[in-house]
Amino acid sequence: MIPPRVIRKYANRRLYDATASRHVTLEDIRRLIAAGERVQVVDDRSGEDLTRAVLLQIISEQEQFGSPVLSVQLLEGIIRFYGNPVQDMLSRYLEQSLGAVMQQQRSVQAQMAKAMEAPLAPLAELTRQNMEMWSRMQAQMLAALNPQAQAPNPPAANQNGPEDAEAPEAPTPPDGSTPK
Repeated sequence: MIPPRVIRKYANRRLYDATASRHVTLEDIRRLIAAGERVQVVDDRSGEDLTRAVLLQIISEQEQFGSPVLSVQLLEGIIRFYGNPVQDMLSRYLEQSLGAVMQQQRSVQAQMAKAMEAPLAPLAELTRQNMEMWSRMQAQMLAALNPQAQAPNPPAANQNGPEDAEAPEAPTPPDGSTPK
């Protein structure tokens, strides 16, 4: 597994991406996570892991804008499970459910990518068949226009055309006389 990208949080509340060597915002961290990166936020002085607190802060900011992922009823239900003996079970259930949803999303994306390629495959086959048919038609046309070009051993032809061609000589009779 790839190690998480380390983000350092300074006393002035600024966040610093040690991998990219630059200061980042919560929105930058959100984009990294959305792109599939893992992050670990640590306090620069104490080395304390602040990842959960920063991720909750990102979720809180995201929930304030647009359409929230976490409904009021869901948030109330989660709050009710804190301190409850089944809190660990809820945590595992939510992790597994989210994992299943993410796996389904990857599967759907793969199928969509395959479907986007599929329409092109029949088109490519049709193009190949059309090219073969066009080649055959060209060969047949050339053969019709110049039948001698298609013969395996074409006889020597007179280049002047049929009207200038000499008549073939008659064979000489066995007695040696010339034919009339």
